[in-house]
Amino acid sequence: MKELSNAFKNIALVKEIESPENPGGLEKRVSLTPLDVGRLTKKGIEVFVENGAGLGVGFSDIEYLSNGAIMQNADEIYKNKEMIIKFKGPSLDSILQMKKGSTLFCMAHFDSFPKRAKMLEDNQINVIAMEEILESPKVQTDDQILSRVGMADALKDFIISKTIKDLRIFVIGRNERLAGAVRRAGNRNPKSLNMLYEDITFEELKYTDKNTMYFYDSKSFNVKNNLLEKLKQTSAHIFDLHQFEEENGINAILNYRKEHKPFEFGLRRIECLHVTGQAGARYGIKLLQENKPALDIKEAKVLVLGYGNVARGAMHELSNQGFKNIHILGRTQTSKERIEEYLEDVDLVINGADIPKEIRGITYLVSNDHLKRVIPNGSVVIDLVGGSITNRSAIEPVINCTYLTAPSFVQDGVTISALWGWPMLGMMKESATKYSSQIVDVLINTEKIIDGLGNLSVGVKKALVCGPFERSSNK
Repeated sequence: MKELSNAFKNIALVKEIESPENPGGLEKRVSLTPLDVGRLTKKGIEVFVENGAGLGVGFSDIEYLSNGAIMQNADEIYKNKEMIIKFKGPSLDSILQMKKGSTLFCMAHFDSFPKRAKMLEDNQINVIAMEEILESPKVQTDDQILSRVGMADALKDFIISKTIKDLRIFVIGRNERLAGAVRRAGNRNPKSLNMLYEDITFEELKYTDKNTMYFYDSKSFNVKNNLLEKLKQTSAHIFDLHQFEEENGINAILNYRKEHKPFEFGLRRIECLHVTGQAGARYGIKLLQENKPALDIKEAKVLVLGYGNVARGAMHELSNQGFKNIHILGRTQTSKERIEEYLEDVDLVINGADIPKEIRGITYLVSNDHLKRVIPNGSVVIDLVGGSITNRSAIEPVINCTYLTAPSFVQDGVTISALWGWPMLGMMKESATKYSSQIVDVLINTEKIIDGLGNLSVGVKKALVCGPFERSSNK
C-alpha cells in the first residue's frame, strides 16, 4: 500500500556535519531547539534527535530528552524516518541512508548543487526547501503600509511632473518605518537615494536645491542642530512620516487595503535575512578597518546594492556603527552606464541585490573589470546573496560562496567575501532559535506541513523542489 497524503508521524532531527555547503563541518547550528521539539512531541509526533545535535549552540541531549525526544546515534538516525530535518543540505553519504519516499526538510539550495539534486531525485527523496516557502497570501502590517504610502505621498508631485529622475532623496536616520520607505523610494527610480546619520548637520549637506528631498520620521527621533529650520529656508523639500501619519495615516492605510488585494505570495517564512545583512555588514566593516586603518569609518564611502530585507539588515548595521552617508543603489543606479561613478572612490560595497535566475551568470553589477580599473585597492566587497558556479550572484568575482574555512579572498587588490551562512559569524544560537520557531510554525500551525505532502499549502507547494514521491506504509 502506498500513501502520499498521510501525515508525518515521526521526524528525525539530525546533526550538521560536513557537506557540500559546510566544508569542515563548521556549521554548528541545529534546526530545532529542545523547547520546539517539545511543541512537536506534545502534538503526538515522535521526534528522534541525533546525539549531540544541539551541542554546537549550547543545547544538551538531556534538554531534548526532557522535551520528549528519542535520542539516537548517527547510524540509526536516518533509518525508517518519514521526515528528516536539518539546517544545511545533506552530505552525499547521508542521502544513501534515507528511506525511499521520505521527506528531507532543509535549506536545500537545489540549483547550487546539481550533483546532489540529481542524487536526491534518483533516490526518490522528497525535498522541501525551507528557503523557498513563502507567505501566502502576503502579510503587511499597518506600519509597513504606512511607510509605503507615506513615501508615495512624498513623491507624487515628482512622479506627476515626471521629474522623479532628477530627484535626490535623503532619508535621515533609521527605523523600520523609514526602511520600508527606502524600499518604496528605490522602486521609483530617483536620481539618487541615500541614508544619512541622525546627527547630520546642515553644514554637512551637499544639496539643498529644488531637486532634493529630505525624508524623516519625528516619531522615533528629534532632528537636531536646527537642521529643519535651516532646511526650510532652502529650496529643498522636507517630509515628516509621523506628521503624515497623524494627518492621513488611518485613512491612507484603509484606502490602501481596499485598493490593493494581497499578493498571492509574500516574504520567506523561514529566514534570518535581516541578521544576514547585519552580520555581513559587520564583517565588511572589520575587513575595511584592517585594510584601511587610517580611514575614519564614519566618513567611508559605502554602497548598498538593493533595498530588500537582507540589504535593510546591512543598512541597520551601518547606521548603528555611525556611517554618515549610505548610498543605496537600485536598478537605475546600478545600470552599466551609471554604476562606475559610484564605484570610483568606494570603500565598501555590500550587495543585497538578488538578480533573476535567467540572467545569473550573464549580468553582473560588480564585474571583474571594475575590480581591475575602478574600485580602489584595499576596498571591500561583501556579497550577501552568494551562489555557486551554476547559480551565480551579481558579483562576478564570486564564483562560489566562501566558507568559514576561508571567509574572504583578495582579487586585484580588493577584498571579497560571500560567506555561506552569514549568521554563523557570532550569531549562531540567536539565529538557530529564530529559525527553529519558524520551522515549527510552518510544520504544525500556519502551513501544517506535518499533515502530509498531499495537503501542502500554496506557499509550500513551490518549495517542494524534488518529488512528490510516494512513501511506503511499511517500514
